Amino acid sequence: MTARIGVVTFPGSLDDRDTQRAIRVAGAEPVALWHKDKDLKQVDAVVLCGGFSYGDYLRAGAIARFSPVMDTVIDQAKAGLPVLGICNGFQILTEAHLLPGGMLGNDHLHFICRDQKLRVENVDTAWTTDYEAGQEIHIPLKNMDGRYVADRYTLDKLEAEGRVAFRYLDVNPNGSLNDIAGITNEAGNVVGLMPHPEHAVESLIGTGRTDGLPFFTSILKKLVNA
Repeated sequence: MTARIGVVTFPGSLDDRDTQRAIRVAGAEPVALWHKDKDLKQVDAVVLCGGFSYGDYLRAGAIARFSPVMDTVIDQAKAGLPVLGICNGFQILTEAHLLPGGMLGNDHLHFICRDQKLRVENVDTAWTTDYEAGQEIHIPLKNMDGRYVADRYTLDKLEAEGRVAFRYLDVNPNGSLNDIAGITNEAGNVVGLMPHPEHAVESLIGTGRTDGLPFFTSILKKLVNA
């Protein structure tokens, strides 16, 4: 049976179609979910895609967190449903308290769009098993509110528990503390990151590499082998 991965579209989402394509390239079936849906249509995993949900008014992800779909996503994530938040999706996951910390405006106060070098720190999550620990990858990055922040206790806890999933290399593009580009929850089923792996799954687009594809093959293998 083909794995079904839901992709939530909020008003202001930009990368839902790209994410659906990445899922299809990996060999799974993308399922479109609307922000007003409470029924996740029996999907096996969910991706909260990038964009500017509700125009990033108030605070990035703060309004989307209260969309009807998020009630179900939160409940099922706590029960073990794999969830990936990309860029705005990462912001929504922190607002929903499925991941700790928060996102602030870039320290240089400018929108940034670049190919970003990352180091893979955690390969034990539902979304990262097809990487190798310490692997260096290049993933497109585009954000205005990408600065990850947390109190010292939370940062120390993330580091001690190995829950930093990805770290910026060569340059910190937005001032994120500890060069954090992505984190995971304690169970490893929820992952959030600022760069956009869905833009690096085919050699003709994005970085010209396929460094983002293992996100989607990782979850596919986990679901097939579950």
